[in-house]
Amino acid sequence: MKPLPLPRLAAAALLAAVLAPFASHGEALNPPVKVRYEEVVRSILYVPKYVALSQGYFKDAGLDVSMKTSQGTDKGMTALLSGSADIVLIGPEASIYVQNSESPVKPKIFAGLTATDGFFLLARKPVEKFDWSMLKGKEVIGFRPGSNPIVFLETALRKHGLDPQKDVKLLNNIGIPARAGAWMAGQGEYGIFLEPEAGELVRNGKGYIVASVGHEVGQVDYTVFTATDKYIRDNPKVIQAWTNVVARAEKYVKDTPAATLAPQIMTYFPGMDAAAVTDAIERYKQYQIWKTTPLVTAEAMSQLQDMLIASAVMKDSARVKYEDVVVADFARKVP
Repeated sequence: MKPLPLPRLAAAALLAAVLAPFASHGEALNPPVKVRYEEVVRSILYVPKYVALSQGYFKDAGLDVSMKTSQGTDKGMTALLSGSADIVLIGPEASIYVQNSESPVKPKIFAGLTATDGFFLLARKPVEKFDWSMLKGKEVIGFRPGSNPIVFLETALRKHGLDPQKDVKLLNNIGIPARAGAWMAGQGEYGIFLEPEAGELVRNGKGYIVASVGHEVGQVDYTVFTATDKYIRDNPKVIQAWTNVVARAEKYVKDTPAATLAPQIMTYFPGMDAAAVTDAIERYKQYQIWKTTPLVTAEAMSQLQDMLIASAVMKDSARVKYEDVVVADFARKVP
């Protein structure tokens, strides 16, 4: 076979480069499948997902995705169990709770997005050298009891010798939409906040980031894609396509600078400027918040259950088997 002339060779190389991102992520579903999706909250913590939406990864896979924001893992799980959502992004603790409940509908985790907690601990005043012992006797804005944010915070407190029930006063009864407002109104001497709220408070001189909760706890799956066992059985091609998209987005975010990622997700954060979004992404990259593979491991789920038991929101006798709450086959089959 004769070699291609240089112009044709260059054109062929260009075409291969353009098609490469699609060739390794499976065949697109045809016709496209509509998927009703709910995210737990709107946060820069979920950059890979917004990239997948804005850059057309889901469309490439043949998925027509509509998105709602649940405002809480409990509400996201309710949407899933009631049938108003097909796939939700929530904390894995919810699937453990439901597995132990009398609900005839059982949720299954099939892919992970964040490798650990994305909340930052804020102080009201600058702290030259922060030590967790400074929280003793202080009011701390926490999160809903039993949720991953408060379980991870309590784990970090115990790691540093503090009893969450005795040594600090956790304010866990503030609704998600009201948390920043409560802080601005003077509640709490410390508080945990996700991006973009954390960065906004810092830029407005209303708080100072002193620690990353996820960094203190380590790598334990924090937010995961979940569907009912029936939906997964009935739609394996959809679940595989979704998981492939997640893997593609996670790899892209890992390898891409924050300054490039920020403009790609701006549509989901109206009113914020690119510099602020870039800073938030940089902070999350610094602490390796995002997973680099969608696989949720047995070790991570075991550690999470240890944390739930230590926080007294679950009994040791209520431990669930990994296979009862996680379907790992799809993550293992990612091209």
